[in-house]
Amino acid sequence: MKKNIINSLLLFVPFLIYSQTTYKGMIMDKNNPKDNLGVEGATVHWLNTNVSAITNSKGWFTIDYKKEYTRLVISYLGYKTDTITIKGLEPIHHFLTAESDLEEITIKSKRNAVQKSFLSTTNMFTVNSAELLKAACCNLAESFETNPSIDLSFSDALTGTKQIQMLGLTSPYLLITQENIPSVRGASQVFGLTFTPGTWVESIQITKGAGSVVNGFESISGQINAELVKPMFDNKFFFNAYSSLNGRLELNTHFNKKVSDKWHTGLYVHGNYRGEKFDKNNDNFLDMPLSNQINVMNRWQFTDAEKGWVSFINLRFLNDEKQTGEIKFNPDLDKGTTNAWGSEIDTKRFETSAKLGYVFPELPFQSVSFQVAYSNHQQDSYFGLKTYDIQHQSIYSNIIFKSIIGDTRNNFKTGISFTHDNYDELVDFTDYERIETSVGAFFEYAFDNLEDFSLTAGLRVDRHNLLGAFVTPRLHVRYVPWEKGVFRASVGRGKRSANIFAENQQMFASSRQINIDNVGGNIYGLNPEIAWNYGVSYLQKFNLFDKKGDVTFDFYQTKFDNQIIVDWENPQEISFYNLEGKSIANSFQLEVNYNLAPNFNLRTAYKYFDISSDYKSGNLQKPIQPKDRFFANLSYETELTEKDAQWRFDITFNNIGTQRLPNTSSNPEQYQLPVNSEPYQLLNAQITKVFNSKFEVYFGGENLTNVQQNNPILASEDPFGANFDTTIVYAPIFGRSIYAGLRFKIK
Repeated sequence: MKKNIINSLLLFVPFLIYSQTTYKGMIMDKNNPKDNLGVEGATVHWLNTNVSAITNSKGWFTIDYKKEYTRLVISYLGYKTDTITIKGLEPIHHFLTAESDLEEITIKSKRNAVQKSFLSTTNMFTVNSAELLKAACCNLAESFETNPSIDLSFSDALTGTKQIQMLGLTSPYLLITQENIPSVRGASQVFGLTFTPGTWVESIQITKGAGSVVNGFESISGQINAELVKPMFDNKFFFNAYSSLNGRLELNTHFNKKVSDKWHTGLYVHGNYRGEKFDKNNDNFLDMPLSNQINVMNRWQFTDAEKGWVSFINLRFLNDEKQTGEIKFNPDLDKGTTNAWGSEIDTKRFETSAKLGYVFPELPFQSVSFQVAYSNHQQDSYFGLKTYDIQHQSIYSNIIFKSIIGDTRNNFKTGISFTHDNYDELVDFTDYERIETSVGAFFEYAFDNLEDFSLTAGLRVDRHNLLGAFVTPRLHVRYVPWEKGVFRASVGRGKRSANIFAENQQMFASSRQINIDNVGGNIYGLNPEIAWNYGVSYLQKFNLFDKKGDVTFDFYQTKFDNQIIVDWENPQEISFYNLEGKSIANSFQLEVNYNLAPNFNLRTAYKYFDISSDYKSGNLQKPIQPKDRFFANLSYETELTEKDAQWRFDITFNNIGTQRLPNTSSNPEQYQLPVNSEPYQLLNAQITKVFNSKFEVYFGGENLTNVQQNNPILASEDPFGANFDTTIVYAPIFGRSIYAGLRFKIK
């Protein structure tokens, strides 16, 4: 029934037509054809008449029409006035040309650190670099500390890796892309977000609910896209140094150079190191792993705006080493023995990607682009006496054609994509090898009446060697019922193959036995995961006491037709099996943003989750998942001086509600945990002193309330025994952390 409804909508959409009793057109800036930027506020009028109109925020105008009107005059301050001949009712797309003899005028304006668009059909918002600087943002996983839509938690008591969640679902259900190329997937699911340094990120686009069919079929709960800094616009030189009392040191440098009028290149180098051992809770285990990472990227940008060409080429190499376990563990002496429990995770990753785009110079609404990427991810690791090695080679390509149907109110994208993944895993003494290959075609139609209604409807058909042939529909609708209010709704289907070992590596750091209920599926004997996501949201902007604000209501439901249940309700084992019954994730969020005073902003949010699945032992709430959360962020900055100096202050509060803990009732009494955890509060703060446009320093603290989970490692005194478990982590382990850093740049 669901498929029939969606398919009927998709068939109906292209035939939406509006009767045309007036003349319509679009006015654009000739200097920005690649961005298809409409000019707002341009005046159009029929020659020798008083009939006129003004272009809207997208550059469109509507003007009364009579047959005798044949000459249209277009004018805009700072641009040449044009008079064009109109021969029929076919809408025009006209470029304005800037006056060559105008004096240069520089206008400075401040963008919001988090931008919510009224015009986007999808429930998407953009986090720019100013927001990323509000916290100790050392990598992409830590970029969401001040964002209420993304939840952060530690995946285990050893690796210190932060796991993200959206709509109550973990990152494997998100499509995580880098400049719209899938990046964190397969072998890189657990650690991949920590492999993108925060200083490399220009902005992050976060989309709730089903994503676009253009980017693939795997998105279920949403999409996170990271846009990297561009060599053409980035600083010629950038230097960032960071140090914290938890032993972490970090350096970032950017070198950008203009090679020619059309070519720019950048070299980006990141390194972080932690060599000091900490055991604040006295359990004889490291609170944070020893680590060492080197991360280098060379990026090339080609731009020929006059001819409509733009291209990016990336080359990147990463080497990441982690050591954790008992304080006394020495890998040279103790590896593979029971002298001391330890773990090492060594990852080497090479990736390269290229993007080529062409915008038709005289048709800025029409373009064709090609994306291709290759990555080789190799992880060699052991956890005590358990071995886990994985090599994942991936090839991705996508070709996209974009144009209009009739006029720019009706847009479409279509294309073909190809993916090839080669997995080779070693789990103790068992090899798991597989090759996944898929070819897909997609079509996405977008309608916008330029006023109060828009929709995006997409359909893709894929042929996968292990998942078979299947259809992925997606639909997004936007409606503006009144001024400053926008309603959005979405529905979509996603399908994915679960990488049960790569996505649950923390389970190796326990004495649990691994069980897989083989049902004859093509991936570990299991069937693919399939889910529908439904969502509605409402955004209302307002003015209160002459101060701006907005309030957002979101509700999303993810309903699984099939899911791989990760069952760790038996403390002696972890079981993977196909869903038999229901699995539903409900997510509600209320968010309020308000400008309390000039440069003084408040952001608050309340979230409620109801996430349950049918286990073999019955229907249970998802473990280690707060039922509710409260978030508040206050930020203030002083006015810039003539030398661009200022102070910035930022503070973030989180109240984490009660969480259900996995069943430990069969453990000996001293290793049993309560049914639910206690709620707790977290407080982070940062102060930044900007001395001028080139130099600034920052100082801050994480977990200033010094929250620490008691006994995060069960049976830590007997790590090779039957009750050892590091996986039940619901609160911070390390406690309070103070940090400081500096930034220096040459523009």
